[in-house]
Amino acid sequence: MGIFRKIGNAFARFMYGRNGMDQLNVALLRVYLGIFIVQMVCSLAKLGVGARICELLLWPLMILIFFRMFSKKLYKRQGENTKYLNWIWGMKNRSQGAKARHADKDHKYFTCKQCKTICRVPVGKGKIIITCPKCGAKINAKT
Repeated sequence: MGIFRKIGNAFARFMYGRNGMDQLNVALLRVYLGIFIVQMVCSLAKLGVGARICELLLWPLMILIFFRMFSKKLYKRQGENTKYLNWIWGMKNRSQGAKARHADKDHKYFTCKQCKTICRVPVGKGKIIITCPKCGAKINAKT
């Protein structure tokens, strides 16, 4: 068995039962690399204050990434990752829904002021009163 195989096996045994890299860690690593690039640009442009600020941000971020990666509290780290993924999917769904509503020329969309539900009505009906299906509030609108 080669030395690299032994090192790989030892690392695999060490990482057993630990969190490793999940989607939140990958996102934190991307933020880290972005701040690192900004720090390098500030250093090249002789902006000492900007480079120091970036350096102060990089150390805690690197510690957080390593803490999450080597953590054995899988339940907590998976909960953090789930919250992050839910937030990301919510952002994507909202933007996709807004694009779809903007592209729909056959309907007009109104937002209920009380419960923030989006109500859809056909275009060209004139002035109407819309009843919110969720809370029953009345919306006076012109289509």
